Amino acid sequence: MTNKLKRAQSIIESIYSATIGNSSNPASMSFYQSDTYRFFFLLSFMHEHFKGSEISQEFAISLVPKKYASRIKRLQVLKSSVQLGYINEESSLTDKRRRIYTPSDSMINDFLNMTESVSKIQDSKKAS
Repeated sequence: MTNKLKRAQSIIESIYSATIGNSSNPASMSFYQSDTYRFFFLLSFMHEHFKGSEISQEFAISLVPKKYASRIKRLQVLKSSVQLGYINEESSLTDKRRRIYTPSDSMINDFLNMTESVSKIQDSKKAS
């Protein structure tokens, strides 16, 4: 087996073990890992948040290409995330009609724990 293939398999196993294959996943991560759109949304949303982007409703639903979900599905996932307490929704200070979204503290913690798990699995595989 080539080195590239071994690395690819190692990465796949690490991500799987820390996400879908993790029976102790917190509810927030299980919610986002339940389908492809939600998982892509989670990664995109957190990426934009960590970059310091202001995430409006239109920006949030445009984070993942339209081919993965209809506009209604994208809005439903965003609204469900707010209802479940994974994402905070606030009115913009400049335009009260505009909504701004940020991850809740617990979602940030759950996401960082998930990514840390992937890193630890990768590190342990490199060491062996």
